Amino acid sequence: MAFEGLSERLQKAFSGLRRKGKVTESDVRDSMREIRLALLEADVNFGVVKEFVKNVREKAVGAEVLESLSPAQQIIKIVNDELTATMGEAAVPLNKSPHIPTIIMMVGLQGAGKTTTVGKLSKRLIQQEKARPLLIAADVYRPAAIDQLQVVGKSVGVPVFEMGTDTDPREIVRQGLAQAALQHNDYVIIDTAGRLQIDEKLMTELADIKEIAHPNEILLVVDSMTGQAATDVAKGFDERLDITGVVLTKLDGDTRGGAALSIRKVTGKPIKFIGQGEKMDSLDVFYPDRMANRILGMGDMLTLIDKAQQNFDEKQATEMADKIKENTFDFNDFLDQMAQVQNMGPMEDIMKMIPGMANNPALKNFKMDPKDIAHMKAIVYSMTPAEREQPDLLNPSRRRRLAAGSGRPIVEVNRMIKQFNASKKMMSQMYKGNFQGMEGLMGGGVKGRLGKMAMNSMIKKQKKNKKKRLKHAKNFKS
Repeated sequence: MAFEGLSERLQKAFSGLRRKGKVTESDVRDSMREIRLALLEADVNFGVVKEFVKNVREKAVGAEVLESLSPAQQIIKIVNDELTATMGEAAVPLNKSPHIPTIIMMVGLQGAGKTTTVGKLSKRLIQQEKARPLLIAADVYRPAAIDQLQVVGKSVGVPVFEMGTDTDPREIVRQGLAQAALQHNDYVIIDTAGRLQIDEKLMTELADIKEIAHPNEILLVVDSMTGQAATDVAKGFDERLDITGVVLTKLDGDTRGGAALSIRKVTGKPIKFIGQGEKMDSLDVFYPDRMANRILGMGDMLTLIDKAQQNFDEKQATEMADKIKENTFDFNDFLDQMAQVQNMGPMEDIMKMIPGMANNPALKNFKMDPKDIAHMKAIVYSMTPAEREQPDLLNPSRRRRLAAGSGRPIVEVNRMIKQFNASKKMMSQMYKGNFQGMEGLMGGGVKGRLGKMAMNSMIKKQKKNKKKRLKHAKNFKS
């Protein structure tokens, strides 16, 4: 999982501060040394680390911090704010053309995940804006690059314009743009060629394509697993093409986080999207403040809520909340719930977004095996309609039949039913207690009901930053 090592090192740096009622300059100095080492181990650019530590130290040794009632919390807040500032303060939207089509040119080295990202971005535009994109296959060098783009395009329902591998990429782009004008596509995404490293021939071709297409966006796709080397790649592309933004891929892999913490500071160009996973819907907007929270182990409830809103049907969610309220939640609902949660991503990643869970030792090596979910479904599918609707019918003889029907041991059947009953009881208690706004989490109006879910502080922070984000986006566009 991305940033796991960095997060653990930063928590270690803060642990000594948390144990002290008062913090001295010496304590701050020791913590800054740990933070500096943590960032360097995460492969963050040395210049960025130096400036980061300097800024935090200057703010942390002020009298109002050292003499406050909770200096450790104050220092953690300073680190959080500095992390956010280093990564760019606010999310930056796509630059859109005032008239169709908006042209997006995707560039990057081979192996960064550029073609897959083209598909992910297309699907996002379709889901968010009901857009009609056209993909242009301008990579005529990499074996099967055009075939790969066609497969990706088909998987997300987007047409691909291609002219084979014997045509100059510049001519492919010209004719592709003409085709988009005829079809009135509102987005054109150009999948350009990559190389194993930056070379003059590649850059000349990309500069020519830029001159032909006049793109609204030039997005550099960077493999976050390359760490600090990603900043050198970004600088090289930026110097020749004047990129408008960056997409970080493979953030779900064993990445140390150096790219995310360095690129904005080194190039001045924003990270606009992050890719986490192979699925076509696993492309998220990059929010620096949310990422800072995740790095510091504070969770990321807002992203979790966004995922819930995207994957949970509002009508179903309201019905589900009613069932929980009336204690009529059954195995049919359990199947629906399982399917929708699976669409949000791996369970271990979801749990780490919950505040307080990110650094829970019990979750350190937690993995939900997809086979376990398949086994649970097999047990439920072996039930009769009456048994699914009335779990109390499941006496020992019926459970033995379920074990035989699903091919699972009777012990596993009993454990699953016990877990289901415990979950049902807990959900009912949560609804009656402090979490009566549960329907808000799963349906519309999420952010208005989160006060009942101990999320007031995070929402206040989001509101405080809203004007800043809008102003930043407006300035960026102008």
